[in-house]
Amino acid sequence: MRKIPFSVQILLGLVLGVALGFLARANDLSWLASTLDTVGGLFVQLLKLAVPPLVFTAIVVSVVSLRGVTNAARLALKTLLWFGVTALIAVSVGIGLGLLTDPGRGVTLDTAAATAPKKTGSWTDFLTGIVPTNPVGAFVEGNVLQIVFLALVVGAAALLVGKAAEPFVELNRALLEIVQKALWWVIRLAPIGTLGLIGNAVASYGWDLLAPLARFTTAVYVGCAIVLFVVYPLLLVGAARLNPLRFFAGAWPAIELAFVSRSSVGTMPVTQRSVERLGVPREYASFAVPFGATTKMDGCAAIYPALAAIFVAQVFGVDLGVTDYLLIAFVSVVGSAATAGLTGAIVMLTLTLSTLGLPLAGAGLLLAIDPILDMIRTATNVAGQALVPTIVAAREGTLDRTAYDSAGRRDAVGREPLPARDEDLAPVPA
Repeated sequence: MRKIPFSVQILLGLVLGVALGFLARANDLSWLASTLDTVGGLFVQLLKLAVPPLVFTAIVVSVVSLRGVTNAARLALKTLLWFGVTALIAVSVGIGLGLLTDPGRGVTLDTAAATAPKKTGSWTDFLTGIVPTNPVGAFVEGNVLQIVFLALVVGAAALLVGKAAEPFVELNRALLEIVQKALWWVIRLAPIGTLGLIGNAVASYGWDLLAPLARFTTAVYVGCAIVLFVVYPLLLVGAARLNPLRFFAGAWPAIELAFVSRSSVGTMPVTQRSVERLGVPREYASFAVPFGATTKMDGCAAIYPALAAIFVAQVFGVDLGVTDYLLIAFVSVVGSAATAGLTGAIVMLTLTLSTLGLPLAGAGLLLAIDPILDMIRTATNVAGQALVPTIVAAREGTLDRTAYDSAGRRDAVGREPLPARDEDLAPVPA
């Protein structure tokens, strides 16, 4: 298996998972469907298990390393600016597609039976989501935004304390290397995890539930594809004079893993490795990628809520005006930060619906096909999380263009496709 490129291994797992999923669904093999669900679920659990210590230690070490980084504040500001710009473009694509396709017209669903999801978003979630009640609770709950907040505070304090904090910083460096080493073992199980996740999705949903929502599902996939393969390449060429093919060659392992795992945070280690291999400095990548994994969601927080809000409005017979579309854009650009502590596009959707005054029960109509939609949404999220640091680094003159131009020759797991070298398997220091 070491001689087979990692991306090919994931592709094989995907194909086999689809085949097993159809086999389980066609022959009513509940034991096979259950097995696929367990395999996929365990893989995602293993990924998420390493995220809290990884995020905390990486950010603490990176903040302390700012002693050697110039213009750190400007980099952070430009990163936020590009997050907003790309989110605005993505939501515009979503609104435009919604107006062109009318995804809710002619759809006959039982709206009376629809209920609002248990998790809903509100604007107060930003304050309650970013500041933990206690530091232990943030790790226990796996609240990434709170962990980022704690790590920034602790890292800044360690930076100001100076020499007296060096033992603490060294402890975090050691923990970071240990967590990374263990996490790469988990990531190498991605082909098996892919088999389980895709197989379970096919076995559970098949194509039956897509029939009444085919237009909406197609619109979501087309919208994400436009952002992925049209908008992002144009930004790479126009804003940074970079070859888009090299970007996708370097970022593809992260995009691929995001598609099958449906977890931006779980994919974060591969995203960061991909960004670094594209030539982005590690000190900057260790900030931008974890921050983006919690707030930069062009798929879940821009394209999808825009299309879904239009869909719900049409199903419930509510006419939307220009002001409503402007509100959708505002919520998409700003609202993702407000719901970063609560995972899932459904939370972002409920925030959009409540802002527009649309029935929250409309979100319940889309829950059945959410896993199918979540695959392309998460892939778009992760692509955007890799894109912004690359553009910012290029515009700041800190991007290693030699590394960028050779991207794709080494995969994001950290080894040559042929032959594999043991030294390439070492964890990446922050």
